Amino acid sequence: MTSLPNDIAERLSITKEKAGFVPNVMRVLSHRPQEFRAFFAYHDALMEGASGLSKAEREMIVVTTSALNRCPYCVIAHGAILRIRAKNPRIADQLATNYKTAEITARERAILDFAVKVAVASADLTEHDRQTARAAGLSDDDLWDIAAITAFFAMSNRLASATGMRPNEEFYLMGRIPKEK
Repeated sequence: MTSLPNDIAERLSITKEKAGFVPNVMRVLSHRPQEFRAFFAYHDALMEGASGLSKAEREMIVVTTSALNRCPYCVIAHGAILRIRAKNPRIADQLATNYKTAEITARERAILDFAVKVAVASADLTEHDRQTARAAGLSDDDLWDIAAITAFFAMSNRLASATGMRPNEEFYLMGRIPKEK
C-alpha cells in the first residue's frame, strides 16, 4: 500500500481517535486523494456547515433517501449518526423503512417529503411543492440544502453500491444503547 498524503493521513487519524475506527468510505476514497478532498469538503459543507436545518434533520435526509436508493452503507452509517444526533434509538430504523409512519414532527415530514421528491422525481418538482415546504416553515435556503444533501448522497450511494462498500461493524450499535459514563 502506498503512503497517503499527510492531510489525508491526518484526517483518518483524527477520525479514528474521535470515533474509535475509520469509516470504510474514508478508506475507499483515500486511494484517490484529489477526490477524497473534494468529496469531504462538500460533505463537510453540507453536513457540518451553517444551515437552517439541524444536524439531525440533515442526517434524516441521508437515511431516508439512501433507503430509497437501497444503499446499506449510507443507511447504516448515517443511521448511527442520526441516532446519536437525535438522541433517539428508534428514528433511523423508522425512517429507513417508511418515513411517513415515523415518529417525526410536521417540519421533519415536510423536509423529507421534499427530499424524497428530489430523490425520485426532481424533474416533477413544482412551485406547489416549494410552497408546501415553505408553509411548513422552510426557507428557500433550507430547500437548497435539502436538494443539495439529497443530490450529494445520491452520488455517494451509487459509489458505495458500485464498490460493494460494507458498513463498519461499529455503526450497528452506535446510538442504540446509552454510553456508560
